[in-house]
Amino acid sequence: MSMFGDGLDHAVQKAFTRPIPKSAGAQMRYLVKQLKGTKAVAQMLRVSQRTVERYVKDQIKKPRPDLAARIEREVKARWQPQIRAKAREQAATTGGIVIDTRARLGYTAPIGSTDQDRIRHLTVALPPQYAARLFDAQEQGASDRELREIAAEALKEVYFQDGGRRAGSLEEVRFTDVEHLEFDL
Repeated sequence: MSMFGDGLDHAVQKAFTRPIPKSAGAQMRYLVKQLKGTKAVAQMLRVSQRTVERYVKDQIKKPRPDLAARIEREVKARWQPQIRAKAREQAATTGGIVIDTRARLGYTAPIGSTDQDRIRHLTVALPPQYAARLFDAQEQGASDRELREIAAEALKEVYFQDGGRRAGSLEEVRFTDVEHLEFDL
């Protein structure tokens, strides 16, 4: 699981206007409708086509925990695509994104400054251009490391350099040992 990718997805899911279907049957019917058939859903969830049909007809009501998690994850990934796109667009153009993290942060700076890495808890509002970069990178399939580098660059500019008002000679920010990470739009 990608910590940064999942965090961005969770932030966008907070913008949903309606909750996802609750029952396994309703979730399965939604997936069948989205993927236009039970065979595609069965392949995606790694179950038999007959099992999918039985969920659709409510012959099976309670999936095993691992299957329930896969079904819910797939439904959330496809739920309200227009609302999802609108939330991403707003964050990327006007609103920006808030990052709340507890991680080891340090930086590379000229000799004589204290650049010791230490655990910090930060809640920082990032400008829209960084939200756009994070969402674009996520859509292009960027790894967790690449998303972390974008977030580190954003923290360098916004937190450490305060938009260019201080620490002008700061070279690089190290963003490691992430204990907690949450994004909000």
